Amino acid sequence: MPRRTGALPAPLRRVPFKNAGGGASCQKIHLTFRQLPITECNKINPLPNRLTVNDSETPYGKFQNVKSLPSPPQVLIRLLDACNDNQATPRDLADIVFKDPSICSKILQLINSSFMGLREKITDLEKALIYLGADTIKNVAVSASVFQVFRQTKGDSRFNLSHFWWHSVMCATLAKRIAKKTGYASADEAFLSGMLHDIGQLLLWVNFKNEYGAALEATGGDMAALIAKEREIGTTHYALGAWLVRQWRLNSLMADAILYHHEELHRVAEAFPLVKIVYLANILAHCKTADDPLAQSVARTLFHFDLPQLQEILSGAREEVSDVAGSLGIPADAPEPAPAHEEKTDAHEAALAAAVKQLSLMYGTLQNLLKASGRNEIIETASRGFQILFGVPRFFFFVHDPEADLLRGHSALPADGGGPEEDLILSCKENKSLLAGCFATGTQFNTFAAPAGSSLTIADEQILRLLNTRGMMYVPLTAERTPVGIIAVGISEAQAKKLLGQSRLLDLFTAHTGMCLHVDHMKQVQAGRIQSERLEASATVARKVVHEVNNPLSIIKNYLKILGLKLPEKHPAQNELAVIGEEIDRVSQIIGGLRDYASPKVSAFEEVDINGLLGSILTIADNSILKPAMIHLHFTPDPDLPVIQSQKNGLKQVILNLVKNAAEAMPEGGNILVSTRTNHAADDGGTPPASVEILVRDDGPGIPENIRQHLFEPFHSSKKDGHSGLGLSIVRNIVKELGGTIACNTSPKTGTTFKITLPAASKEFTGDPEA
Repeated sequence: MPRRTGALPAPLRRVPFKNAGGGASCQKIHLTFRQLPITECNKINPLPNRLTVNDSETPYGKFQNVKSLPSPPQVLIRLLDACNDNQATPRDLADIVFKDPSICSKILQLINSSFMGLREKITDLEKALIYLGADTIKNVAVSASVFQVFRQTKGDSRFNLSHFWWHSVMCATLAKRIAKKTGYASADEAFLSGMLHDIGQLLLWVNFKNEYGAALEATGGDMAALIAKEREIGTTHYALGAWLVRQWRLNSLMADAILYHHEELHRVAEAFPLVKIVYLANILAHCKTADDPLAQSVARTLFHFDLPQLQEILSGAREEVSDVAGSLGIPADAPEPAPAHEEKTDAHEAALAAAVKQLSLMYGTLQNLLKASGRNEIIETASRGFQILFGVPRFFFFVHDPEADLLRGHSALPADGGGPEEDLILSCKENKSLLAGCFATGTQFNTFAAPAGSSLTIADEQILRLLNTRGMMYVPLTAERTPVGIIAVGISEAQAKKLLGQSRLLDLFTAHTGMCLHVDHMKQVQAGRIQSERLEASATVARKVVHEVNNPLSIIKNYLKILGLKLPEKHPAQNELAVIGEEIDRVSQIIGGLRDYASPKVSAFEEVDINGLLGSILTIADNSILKPAMIHLHFTPDPDLPVIQSQKNGLKQVILNLVKNAAEAMPEGGNILVSTRTNHAADDGGTPPASVEILVRDDGPGIPENIRQHLFEPFHSSKKDGHSGLGLSIVRNIVKELGGTIACNTSPKTGTTFKITLPAASKEFTGDPEA
């Protein structure tokens, strides 16, 4: 008969007997320490290890009476010590188990049950112990002993013992399944933790039946209210259960799993795996299907489980619980399903579930934001989180460009009819739009609650039209009081009220998003400084190399000239000397070119027709480089592009480098698309443009990740065969000397795009590139 998967473990191993390293204790652990307030420290150590005489006056004093406190039997204590002793043999454990007929029969009953699915019956206890393993024996012994202690306990309508045991075994079964699903080292440890997670409730029921019964009756199944009533008695069931497990000298992480199984979700997400496993198992034990929103939210936050994975964990669990409970001799009954017409209408419970869901979603969003790298990825992550958290379909991010003092529109979500957000560029200087005003003041704006006297400018009306909604909100993004940008949100009146009701959640989201964008900008600034320092250092080395190499080259040329004068004019060696002289001149020119990559020669600025210049350069490149390589060139000039003040030779070098790089990235052919366009920084197109853009795009395989991080640094290249990796470094320096910027966007799916932005109105050039 094939073996079934059940809540109690199949044999971990048959020989050697002991579990290596004690399960979870051998896992590699990374800790982040933080100081806890006194109240949290008290929660971690909720009960004293030793009770003083005065404690008899308190609820804990009652636990000094062994009749009320379920101390483990002596056989169980010896068995637990042996299970934790790496030197103990199966014979040692068998000798201990023989002294307790109840535990002995439970082990033999389990090994021969349909649950284990063995073909032959095992009657030898030592063989059964070897087969089951130490952790399974510990599970059986503790579970059986706990039931023995409480077997005389009687429940009533307020505390249904059969339902209690059903929930305990269900939680244990699910905890083991989750442990296996996540690869946790000791699934048996997870099972036992789930089995004991509510043991404190039994202690409270036995010792304070009247008080606890009244609490159960008053709270009507509301766990938060019940815990508050437990505190009035003097402790909570989870604190008491954790203390009891510590007294039994079980694994301290098991005590923690019990202690924190009603903790806030965001704190549990930072805990070690066993705490998370029992927390989720307790949630799932109350669910009949995987469609429960709270269960899905918690599972996604703690383990990134999706719906099919949850369904797999829950599938067949109820049948397993019946088998396991029967094997352990525990009378457990499944709670009766509620009639179809008795749906829960508790507003408090629904609000709590919604709050937990929102917090878990927020936590996941913030985690993803911290992992995002680069402005585009941050905006994409924030967009997904904003849409999930607040349920608004249309919005744009406007991110501040401090260097140009512009707000640039971005959208990571699909836009109707293309991507107009690329043209949403707004100057922050003397701009009267509400968008710029909200950015400058850090205040929100809502068209449904607009202050008196406020009116939309053309730019605001254009944004509202692009959002295609009845109204909109401007939500500022800040980082430590530094304005970072704005989220323009398309809303209805009902959505506006909902967002205002979620102001604390919205503030938390915008603060984290703003900080991520701010930190990314600071990284870019710092990277630019480091790049400049590296280039300056490289330029210094290059100048020194040129100087030092030119000296011996000059000496060699002088000696060659002297040697030529000593020889007759028609001597055969004169031709060889001339060839040597020419090669030395070529070496000198090559060495002299080292200056250019760090300090490109930019001559005086002049009026440049970008479209005309590109047309002539691309014609040459098309005939000499692209057509022979089966690469198709597409040039789309902006007919309204103005003539700008720039430098022709520098621009030629930039474009040729980019086109040549793109061609080399597509050895089997492809497409290169070059285009130009005008950027207006004002509210309309009637004022002079702020800048012009040149885009060079290819549909090649993209730039490798290891090169992407050092794209514009010298000596980094994906090419072989003698390529120095200086091309893009030279391009960046020339663009910088021309007063512009260059950016790259690359991926294996879309290819690579370089965007060069040049000022349309240049400062008056004085002949010095640094002027």
